[in-house]
Amino acid sequence: MKKLQNQLKTVSKKLADLTSQIEKISEQLEKAPPAAKPPKKAKAAPAKAKKAVKKAAKAKKTTKTTASKPETVLEKVFDVVKKSKAGASIEKLKKQTQLEARQLSNALYKLTKKGMIEARSRGVYFKK
Repeated sequence: MKKLQNQLKTVSKKLADLTSQIEKISEQLEKAPPAAKPPKKAKAAPAKAKKAVKKAAKAKKTTKTTASKPETVLEKVFDVVKKSKAGASIEKLKKQTQLEARQLSNALYKLTKKGMIEARSRGVYFKK
């Protein structure tokens, strides 16, 4: 029991010392001249400028994608079918896409399964 009381006394003394040290430091801070303020951050760009930048970036992206030719086999085949009003025959698709028969067959199968094109008669495909 005495041991516990001694420990409590030492803890309370140390706490008292800490509080006095804190008070001294706070007094010194109050007396000290204010430190130089950190430089202000640069103001953010106005909202209109931000929108203009985004719009320009978006336009740049769209011009790149529309100006270049389709990259995938499915896109090539779909573009030919989409542009033909009377439907695209297998021969026409082979000539315009320059694909082998197997590639063309697979592309037509995938596009019909996706519901993008349909075969109204044998070997003639239309956009849905």
